[in-house]
Amino acid sequence: MALTAQEDQVDWEAALVQRARRGDMRAFERLYREHIGRVYGLCLRLTRDAAHAEDCAQETFINAWRGLERFETRSSMRTWLHRIAVNVVLAKRRKPSVLSEASAVDSIEEVDWSLDTPVEEREIESAVKSLPDGARDVLVLCGIYGYSHIEAAEMLGVAEGTCKAQLHRARALMRQKLSVEAR
Repeated sequence: MALTAQEDQVDWEAALVQRARRGDMRAFERLYREHIGRVYGLCLRLTRDAAHAEDCAQETFINAWRGLERFETRSSMRTWLHRIAVNVVLAKRRKPSVLSEASAVDSIEEVDWSLDTPVEEREIESAVKSLPDGARDVLVLCGIYGYSHIEAAEMLGVAEGTCKAQLHRARALMRQKLSVEAR
């Protein structure tokens, strides 16, 4: 019986995780190369700053290396890394002035926005960047990365109802911001 692409990915990753747990740095490097783009993208969307996002992504993988023994293969490596990344970003946010200055984000390549009016990519970026942290976090996790409310709530350390309310708020603010810019 042939494996699906997703099953093949899981088997391949599980083998790399086992090798990395035994101290094989090349195996961990392969995991890093496989996931760094998505982890960095998540950090960039949450921090709104390329330099901070890079720091957060690197710290995510440092924490992953240190915690590899605790990784339970019940979840995917991607989900585990995203959870670590969210925790890193939230921890840095709690430190004074670490993420206070936000620079321009280059693009939002992975997102397929469906809007009633034509809106420039930079206007969408601007609207996402302008959201309050909680609303932006939930929009990024649920709206862009496709996590469920339960998963996003767990990552962010909030109640599921709070997550739903923040997503509703984010969408309303995005509609408001984009309709003003479309005029």
